[in-house]
Amino acid sequence: MRLSGIGKRYGSGPWVLSDVELRLSDGDVLAVVGGNGAGKSTLLRLLVGLTRPTVGEVRERPTAVGYVPDRFPPHDRMSARHYLTHMGRIRGLQTNQAQNRADDLLDRLALVGGPDTALRKLSRGNAQKVALAQALLVAPRLLVLDEPWSGLDVSAHQVLGEIIGEVREDGGTVVFTDHRKAVAAAYATRVYRISGGRLAEEQGGIGELAGVELRRIESGAVDLAGLPGVIDVHERDDVIVVTVADKHCDAVLGAALAGGWSVHAVRRTAVRA
Repeated sequence: MRLSGIGKRYGSGPWVLSDVELRLSDGDVLAVVGGNGAGKSTLLRLLVGLTRPTVGEVRERPTAVGYVPDRFPPHDRMSARHYLTHMGRIRGLQTNQAQNRADDLLDRLALVGGPDTALRKLSRGNAQKVALAQALLVAPRLLVLDEPWSGLDVSAHQVLGEIIGEVREDGGTVVFTDHRKAVAAAYATRVYRISGGRLAEEQGGIGELAGVELRRIESGAVDLAGLPGVIDVHERDDVIVVTVADKHCDAVLGAALAGGWSVHAVRRTAVRA
């Protein structure tokens, strides 16, 4: 897939994107970072075909595209299973195939309340799980995710990372946005930044990583996944394992201790080039 000479503006407003050149190959996992309003979501909508470029061309877009938008407002009375079954049928699945696929995905993502929960009753994080499931009903050759980790619980963070890896291993292409460069560098084969409407590849990585193992000893709340430098949070046995860029490790330890966690272990885990 290729974006050639892409520029985008809305009406007579300023250019959101200018002179974007991008080639995507099978097995690519591309992360796009940038500030609020930089044009990340616009770029993703161009990739999936939900908006057209003002100038330039999008070529060789795959037919099987999965897309998770930055907002998925579930105000409908229908259940998560009913919604996903309906979406699966639109994409060419038989009813029983769509329902079985929906149930498998919602089980894997651990939807709170189960597949019969009405969409309008879902929390933001659980609505995000349904949005992710609908993008995976048919195996995507291009999976596009806008801030996909936003609102997800600890277990779903790990599952999302696994799904990205599976799409890549199957020869698909993944493009996602995240405001945290550390997360982008952890999952992506390439990281790009949008600034001033221009898209440019980031050079270098995040350096050493640390694995922090925590146990809760007091009541309290701290959003471990939202702390600076945190790349992944998942459960293992009776501990929570936080993977964090080494330079942010002390700050994460301090926040965890203040939030009622006990530090079980700290280990160096890997190096990102």
